[in-house]
Amino acid sequence: MIIYSKEMAVAIQAAKSAGAFLKEHFDDNKKIDEESQNDIKIELDKLSQKLIEANLLKSFPDYSILGEEGCCGNSHSEYEWIVDPIDGTVNYYYGIPWFCVSIALRHRGKIVLGVIYDPMMDECWHVEIGGPACKNGKPISCSKREKISEAVVFVGHGKTDGSKEKGIERFAKVAWKVRKVRNNGSAALAMAYIACGRFDAYVESLISIWDIAAGKLLVESAGGTVNLVPIPGSDTQFSICAWNGRIPIHKTLDEPLDSPQA
Repeated sequence: MIIYSKEMAVAIQAAKSAGAFLKEHFDDNKKIDEESQNDIKIELDKLSQKLIEANLLKSFPDYSILGEEGCCGNSHSEYEWIVDPIDGTVNYYYGIPWFCVSIALRHRGKIVLGVIYDPMMDECWHVEIGGPACKNGKPISCSKREKISEAVVFVGHGKTDGSKEKGIERFAKVAWKVRKVRNNGSAALAMAYIACGRFDAYVESLISIWDIAAGKLLVESAGGTVNLVPIPGSDTQFSICAWNGRIPIHKTLDEPLDSPQA
């Protein structure tokens, strides 16, 4: 039997409460707060984060919170919650049921806990440092696939500074080498899927810490590997390559573009 720390119990409860709230409003007409060509922010992003903050700070009032929708709590604390209240906002807004809530805990700069919750499937991935990666309370592991030809790879892309172009180039580069390429709109869920063997890799040239903090510990604890490279001038953005630790993803990315006839 897995024994949860108080932090884990509270994080799971906070993620599930926010997830239930989002599921309740999934079919509603949603209010847009900010909109650009490639992204949107909706009112429910902020409401979900407020709900998470209330749950976390009620039990841990001296911890800080770094969230996609802002920061709060004790900024001098050694403990910092990292929160993405809706990872996959565009999916959620358009009624596509592929989104999640992501919560991680960082202690002195090191991720020690992660929770990713998909309310539409009622799947909760969770992990504490030194313990097993789990889904709904049962241990999980990355896939054992070693051949790139058998892999399912998630290729993400950002929206600025050439990251979209880089993502499209990578998509084309690996498309003819792997079994399938995916870009489903949620980095956190992509990493959860790697941790339980559904996906084999995830690459993206620009991603924020709240998207991948919980997933990093989850994948590593499930036997996979995560490489993060900081984006110069930013404390919260990285390029990422996460995989099951077996397929030759870096070799595939470094090879020249192929055509269908090659």
